[in-house]
Amino acid sequence: MTDYPQHWEADVVLRDGSVAQVRPIKPSDDDALRAFHDAQSPESTYLRFFAPMKHLSDKDVHRFTHVDYINRVALVLRSGERLVGVGRFDRFDDGRKAEVAFNVSDSFQGRGVGSVLLEHLAAIGLELGVEEFVADVLPQNTKMLSVFTEAGYAVNRAFEDGVVALSFPIEPTSASRQVVVAREQRAEATSLRALLSPASVAVVGVSEKPDRLGRRVWQQVADGGYTGELFAVNSSVHEAISGVTIYQRVTDLPHPVDLVVIAVPAAATLAVIDDCAKLGVRSVTVLSEGFAEAGAAGVKLQRELLRRARNGGMRVLGPNSFGLINAETPIRLNASLADRLPDPGGLGLFSQSGALGVAVLDFAQLRGLSISQFVNAGNRVDVSGNDVMQYWIEHDETTLVGLYLESVGNPRKFSRIARRLSERKPVIVIKPGTSAYGVPAGHRVRGTQADPKAFQAMLDQAGVIRVDDLHRMFDVAQLLLHQPAPRGQRVAIVGNSDALGAIAADTAVSHGLEVTRGPVNLPAEAALEDMREALRDAFADVSVDAVVTNFMRQQQGDGQAVAAMLAEVSSISEKPCVTTILGVQGVSESLAAGTLEDGSRRVVPAYPLPEDAVRALALAARRSDWTAADRGELVLPEGIDTDAAHALIDRVLEESPQGRDLSTDEVHELLAAYGITVWPAQPVDSAAQAEVAAKDIGYPVVVKSVSPRVRSQTITAVRADLRHKVAVRDAWSALHEALSPTGDAQLVVQHMATPGVACVVESGEDPLFGPVLRFAISGAPEEMGDVGYRIPPLTGGDVRDLIDSVRAAPLLHNVGGGGAIDRAALEDLIARVAVLADQLPQVASLRLSPVNTHPGGVDVLDAHCAVAPPQSRQDTGRRALSAG
Repeated sequence: MTDYPQHWEADVVLRDGSVAQVRPIKPSDDDALRAFHDAQSPESTYLRFFAPMKHLSDKDVHRFTHVDYINRVALVLRSGERLVGVGRFDRFDDGRKAEVAFNVSDSFQGRGVGSVLLEHLAAIGLELGVEEFVADVLPQNTKMLSVFTEAGYAVNRAFEDGVVALSFPIEPTSASRQVVVAREQRAEATSLRALLSPASVAVVGVSEKPDRLGRRVWQQVADGGYTGELFAVNSSVHEAISGVTIYQRVTDLPHPVDLVVIAVPAAATLAVIDDCAKLGVRSVTVLSEGFAEAGAAGVKLQRELLRRARNGGMRVLGPNSFGLINAETPIRLNASLADRLPDPGGLGLFSQSGALGVAVLDFAQLRGLSISQFVNAGNRVDVSGNDVMQYWIEHDETTLVGLYLESVGNPRKFSRIARRLSERKPVIVIKPGTSAYGVPAGHRVRGTQADPKAFQAMLDQAGVIRVDDLHRMFDVAQLLLHQPAPRGQRVAIVGNSDALGAIAADTAVSHGLEVTRGPVNLPAEAALEDMREALRDAFADVSVDAVVTNFMRQQQGDGQAVAAMLAEVSSISEKPCVTTILGVQGVSESLAAGTLEDGSRRVVPAYPLPEDAVRALALAARRSDWTAADRGELVLPEGIDTDAAHALIDRVLEESPQGRDLSTDEVHELLAAYGITVWPAQPVDSAAQAEVAAKDIGYPVVVKSVSPRVRSQTITAVRADLRHKVAVRDAWSALHEALSPTGDAQLVVQHMATPGVACVVESGEDPLFGPVLRFAISGAPEEMGDVGYRIPPLTGGDVRDLIDSVRAAPLLHNVGGGGAIDRAALEDLIARVAVLADQLPQVASLRLSPVNTHPGGVDVLDAHCAVAPPQSRQDTGRRALSAG
């Protein structure tokens, strides 16, 4: 038997939002398995074993609990201390197929236990090389049949001897991925409902002293108009709050509550968590500090808090959290350190540090932006931005999302959740940086070797708007909350100041907008009707997608009239409008808040300077382009032989457990498994060998160095278009003489490729991001940092965007006057590398360079690859909660 595979353990969220644990079965599970079986109804036992079996024999228990984790795999799912589900597979047919079976506790039917076990067993099967699952199910076992048929796999069914025989390949399909993602989203959103929209709240630590944290929070919940049940808990019972019962412990409450807010010293939190588990509490928010941010002892305490909470089936916000707010009517919950509830609106806000939580709310209030919900993660031991985004995907009251992220613990999961959210509503992210200096105390984050551009590329893939600070977040939020989305990049500029118009136009061009009307600069003393007419003409122009206005008033008293006119004219158009009005106190604020003198509420985002307005508009237009684009399906090119690739890598790692560079033949073999052909190149150590190699390969040829330091330097390291033996001998001699002193004279002869544009396609496995794909034009563009990044898995749209993301991409449009390159062939090559990188975490690095692109196709002229024991990826394709 192999070692216990601890990496198969996972905390998961079930369909009802409760937290459970999946792990491999152990011999010590014998008593729990007996108890589980004995508690099952006779009907459930018959459906599982096709025969009455009141008790398991010792022989059966031993067989079920003793597995080798290779050919026989079994998982248990536990809720607290109870074993509530068992799933297993047994391999046959040289290990390519496996028979799978489940048994779910009667009391846990309908909670998605079978679906979770199937997802995890399929992922493990793929890891071990299983290709197909088979199962025999009685026709009356409709629940188990639905587990298989609703999983998104292509299930074959046959009815034989009174049994339904099922079989299906377990390689993920587009349909099965969508099923897993949808189930994960629904379950994780459900698990947060008790936290974010609780029907009942208890605050622990409600002291008799009004200035203590627990008492303050309880008072704010009570004074804020919370419409659910509110309870107060304190270890020292008192009568300091008239008419309010103080319960000594959570277990003394009359019934389970949705949310418990914990504001006691850190050392006392574990006992409170235990009481919450006993009562059946669904979620907790820990405001207490003194955990991972306080040092090693705090780290240990925080881990124990998470363990106990998850064993109790609870979600945890915090610790060291600023709290949460639900400003929606009728909930009106202020379980935070904020002094007041904001006005209800459409902006959902998430932040990580408490101090920034205060700033976020203050900025929103100053900008007149109304809030749906606010969540502060604190140390992010459990509930993270990923979880909150899952909830907001289908939360109708939240129409715009703002995230202040000091760290990202699981970028791959963040990317796919953010993409789903961005498809429905705008997402704005503040992420100050990616260095270790930006990671707050208490946050567990893996290091990364990836270029910071990789993080930006991940946000671009997901359609997320990234800004640098709170000012710019709310600049964009004002526009997206109150105005239609721009349908394109074309803008009109209208105003009464030449200087402001010029600034707006210059800013627009520098941010990728096209000024198609104006700047229209009216006289400074222009009448209100002249302004109205100019604005109407701008909105009516079919070549305009958005209108930028700039007004500077030289006379006091008429600014409000201009604001009212602007709100009126813009409100009847489907095109967005932004404005800057200078010289009149209070106009920008009243426009932004939508509180004009006539009492109307026609909100036009007003900005202190034209640059702010145009920058926000450009970001909104970029998002519109993303939402309008056809993203396509996840790429999965034909002709991929994963078995051959796995066999090669397993062989290499068995010979070299620490990993190594692959030989030339091994690189060619690996890439061939993914449908990629590398042109052969003959190493040569003398001019005579070069001459023989050229004759064997066929003229014309090139002689070049394959030294990593110089191979991209075409002038220094390559002699091309050699058509006879003298030229070959001279080329070898010249390169050998020039490169020998530096050790770079690693020379080869290769057939001369069709003239084209040399590119680089590269992938690498990063500890934080997982697979990272790079694309560049070879030579100076790559050396100057003109590199595009994407994070697999990729859609067809992602592949196209990757190519177009480099500034040198126009070089691909006209190769030596012979037309554009074969774009489809290049996209296919990148797709194959993306799939390889996604499927093979053992590939530590892969570089195809040069990749010769030309109108007739794509030629991979050289490739290098290194493999290493795979790092544990944080988003494996099976549902699992992260450990903060």
